[in-house]
Amino acid sequence: MKTIKLICSAFLMFAITGVNAQEEQQETPKPQGHTNQNKFRQLYQEFRDPSMYRTASGAPGEAYYQNEADYQMEIVLDDENTKLSGEEIITYHNNSKNKLEYLWMQLDQNIRKKDAPALEKGSSGMAPVAQPGRFADQYLKEPFDGGFNIEEVKADGDKISYTINNTMMRIDLPEPLEAGESFTFSVKWWYNVNNHVTNRARSGYEQFEDGNRAYEIAQFFPRMAVYNDVEGWQNMQFWGSGEFALPFGDYEVSITVPADHVMEATGELQNRDDVYTKDMMKRFKKAKKSYDEPVIIRTQEEAVEASKGFDKKTKTWTYKAEMVRDFAFATSRRFILDMMAVKMNDDSDVMAVSIYPKEGNPLWEKWSTRVVASTLESYSDHTFIYPYHKAVSVHAKNQGMEYPMICWNYGRPDENGEYSDRVKYGMIGVIIHEVGHNFFPMIVNSDERQWGWMDEGINTFVQYLAEQEFGERYPEAIEGYDKYPSRRGIPANIVPYMKGNQDFIAPIMANPEEVFQLGNNAYGKPATALNILRETVMGRELFDHAFHTYSQRWMFKHPTPEDFFRTMEDASAVDLDWFWRGWFYTTDYTDIGVADVKKYYVTDKQTKEGLELLERYGANPEEIDAIYVVEEGNEEFEEIMKGKSILENSEKLNAYVMDNFSAEERNSLEVPKYFYQVTFNKPGGLVMPIIVELTYADGSTEMKRYPVQVWMKNDSEVVKTIASNKEITKVVVDPDLETADVDLSNNSWPKEETPNEFEKFKNKTDG
Repeated sequence: MKTIKLICSAFLMFAITGVNAQEEQQETPKPQGHTNQNKFRQLYQEFRDPSMYRTASGAPGEAYYQNEADYQMEIVLDDENTKLSGEEIITYHNNSKNKLEYLWMQLDQNIRKKDAPALEKGSSGMAPVAQPGRFADQYLKEPFDGGFNIEEVKADGDKISYTINNTMMRIDLPEPLEAGESFTFSVKWWYNVNNHVTNRARSGYEQFEDGNRAYEIAQFFPRMAVYNDVEGWQNMQFWGSGEFALPFGDYEVSITVPADHVMEATGELQNRDDVYTKDMMKRFKKAKKSYDEPVIIRTQEEAVEASKGFDKKTKTWTYKAEMVRDFAFATSRRFILDMMAVKMNDDSDVMAVSIYPKEGNPLWEKWSTRVVASTLESYSDHTFIYPYHKAVSVHAKNQGMEYPMICWNYGRPDENGEYSDRVKYGMIGVIIHEVGHNFFPMIVNSDERQWGWMDEGINTFVQYLAEQEFGERYPEAIEGYDKYPSRRGIPANIVPYMKGNQDFIAPIMANPEEVFQLGNNAYGKPATALNILRETVMGRELFDHAFHTYSQRWMFKHPTPEDFFRTMEDASAVDLDWFWRGWFYTTDYTDIGVADVKKYYVTDKQTKEGLELLERYGANPEEIDAIYVVEEGNEEFEEIMKGKSILENSEKLNAYVMDNFSAEERNSLEVPKYFYQVTFNKPGGLVMPIIVELTYADGSTEMKRYPVQVWMKNDSEVVKTIASNKEITKVVVDPDLETADVDLSNNSWPKEETPNEFEKFKNKTDG
């Protein structure tokens, strides 16, 4: 139905902006030619071409494949000498259509060799102040001698040749491995385990004052690299920041440790009756039916008692895991253990598990396992049902690291058992994050070595959702807060990074080794981008369906960035190339402001500007029905029109309505008194929807949302006409801080002056 608002808005826009734009185009000298730089152009140049392996829709293609690696391992921990040794039998399955002449393995522990190139990858100038411990470790101590010692590599009982290149090892096959065939070989090795507190690393041990240690062991065996359709062998060296790219496989692992140790690991424990005490077995059976609260399996008292001695006897713990990409374990005589069951659906339960020394209490006993359970529920709701039988949270000082079914997490009370909100929410947040890594990348198995954001950023986004849901499930955990105080994911929190020095900011689509602030770049910014995409750009329904689709398409597979980008568009019918380009491929930031607001009236009385416009188009004002637009401040017209509706001001418009609208249509008309021309500018590089709050003279407010496409034809300025029956007194862009706008000083009309620090202090003292 035609309305007065639409008629006048269209005419006003034509009158004010149409001719001026044409005149400017005619008067401006002809520019030089250029390629398409429009921010809405498609990402054809950035994306790989679709193939039979990966389709244009973002789904795996009909020829998609992934190679697999199965492991049988026997591991021995020498607690007295902090040495780990093992022998592994690997069966590598070539599911590709290609013949392989050699295999590549990762030797990530080699980053701990005392002469590792990674130790010299950064600058090391003398700072004017330093911590004594770090200074002594760097300049006074003998470097730690870590790294793998490969004793032999064999196949069918015969030694086979291999070449070690820093953190990679090439296995030279006796003969090429044909498509569809498998190759079995063994590797025997050992290494010195590092103290991960003094020799910072993703795994190692913590030394306690009583002489005991808590081991968190990972990257502890030579592991197969990924071979796929994207890069062939992913044999990029491990430099420390870019994490891991690993194939799936099945594991059978036996781990021998001191007999008084308690352990948790990837996989299902095969000999629980042999390694648990009778009391622990009773408590375990109770925990399997406890859905509301954790059951202590090994008490603090039992752990303290065991810590008084150093048993020379050993026990072997045996685990099996199917379809996992890695294996890790934690073991100590000081560990307390608790568990509870989580109902994932009608057919399956999952055990939420925590293992920690007494130093973690009372915080860990109260919250850790509950956080694990809540995380599994939230992530399963947003992606797919958690497929493994357990998820374990291990308390390790200053650690935050993830592996299939098990992770290391920080958050320790002081010696009196007291803790701040910062410690508490830091612990809860890192547990949610690291348990969430079971989904990304342990199941949706992206290449962490190359694309850190695909696991860290996506996971941090879902972590934000899970944190908010944890606060809803456990309101007592967020006492004093309206909602869970998330650190990342909230748009305003990423602003300081995005408006920082662009020389030190990299696009999200950068390798982790190239990035100065990895936490902001790979975690915070992509998490914020996805949150904005869900809440502001797409809406929850479209986003959630597309995100489910991506997660389920690529579970137990190896997605690339293009697979994610394409799936999100394919499953939502939302063109997002502009969003990926701006947020992920550039370091542009959001800055949208209100440049100008003008008020206009409509009248039958001829104006000089209106007559000039008609004359320019060769129209005779006496021969056409024309109404005229007058800007506020024109004294000749203002008193006549002020406070009147457009039908009262214009007999011509009123006559048109009477002649062309039915009585029913006339009764439903919204007849405005005012027209406002609002000019929005965009000093920032990112195109984003324009979100506007209008405040009226009567105190009421109204939200208007203009789609991002308003910037398609003009990347610097957009003019919008607002027809209203009420007088507008205030215009604010992005009032709820949805878009990570880096400069709020230009977001309001009338302009709101932001007091400087002196004025704030003066106002405070004057008050």
